[in-house]
Amino acid sequence: MKLGIVYKPSPNFKSHMKIKEIIAHLESIAPLSFQEPYDNSGLLIGNPENEVNSALLTLDVTPEVLNEAKEKNAGLIISHHPLIFQGLKKLTGSTVIEKTVVRSIKEDIAIYASHTNMDSALQGVNSRICEKLELQNMGILRPIKDQLCKLVTFVPEKYLDVVRQEIFEAGAGTIGNYDQCSFNTEGIGSFRGGEDTNPFLGERGKLHFENEIRTETIFPKYLKNKVIEALIKSHPYEEVAYDIYPLENEYKQVGMGMTGELKKDWDEKLLLDYIKKRLDVKIIRHTHWINRPIRKVAVCGGAGSFLLHDAVHHKADIFISGDFKYHEFFEAEGKLLIADIGHYESEHHVKEIFSDLLKEKFPNFALQISEVNTNPVNFY
Repeated sequence: MKLGIVYKPSPNFKSHMKIKEIIAHLESIAPLSFQEPYDNSGLLIGNPENEVNSALLTLDVTPEVLNEAKEKNAGLIISHHPLIFQGLKKLTGSTVIEKTVVRSIKEDIAIYASHTNMDSALQGVNSRICEKLELQNMGILRPIKDQLCKLVTFVPEKYLDVVRQEIFEAGAGTIGNYDQCSFNTEGIGSFRGGEDTNPFLGERGKLHFENEIRTETIFPKYLKNKVIEALIKSHPYEEVAYDIYPLENEYKQVGMGMTGELKKDWDEKLLLDYIKKRLDVKIIRHTHWINRPIRKVAVCGGAGSFLLHDAVHHKADIFISGDFKYHEFFEAEGKLLIADIGHYESEHHVKEIFSDLLKEKFPNFALQISEVNTNPVNFY
């Protein structure tokens, strides 16, 4: 700092933030409802109301990562893999996980995990793999179901545009690459207000008929409260009539794995060299060569063998993932090339994802990427 110059921090500068503020942003991108039933994402240790002055970003939480958080004065660790994955019945320090949990509580270091929900999110793990490989025409390999709802409500004609715009801004009305989608039908609504009402239209105690529009639109269920709040806030009626229906449609913007296309056809051996370079991989386990050019790619960070048949169905030439078992390699049956790059190698870039997502929202908050290599697998 030069003498005579008074430092004035940016008006947006926040040296301390509540944990719940950080969580809210991450979950606006990767809601907990996206996680698989077996998973345990979310705030695992700590009080969401507590303030922290720094967050450490990591793939795994290990004793070494906890040491790093303490040294760097990070009051929050954001990890991909949950420290507490299966239920803990006691905390006696008899396992590494128990010891780490106990110590994080003693050191007052909160731990948050964003796991399969970040795998499924459009800006998540698989998207980053596709970006690093410079794939085009990307799509979800296995979209998730039971994540969409339909809202139906009834609005006086002259107020339709206002109400509809508010629920669109709350996140409703998006189908694929289209937004502000709705279906609208004219009709006549009837109502009679009781003694304690103050009707916006009509008179208390008298049956009233009003020209209304039935408007219906779709929204992801994690936005339910936000959409209903927008509807009620913008609707002119004292009592707002609406229906919500669960849908079985696939949510094609969210799900496990992704597909994409390379900019040109690749020789399979040269492509594996390219994958090593772009994804920082030392060794790739693979099936027999398929002896054809490779253009279409399927990817899944972590253990992705459960998506092999989805990759075949999408006519992928190669499936890039990790943790394939011996017998699972046979299931490729020459239909595509399996490239097992390793679990850690396919997901360690999640630290970059956390950093990018949080810096965009909180540019002045201290974020630190862990320097600890947490990969438990070694090669000799």
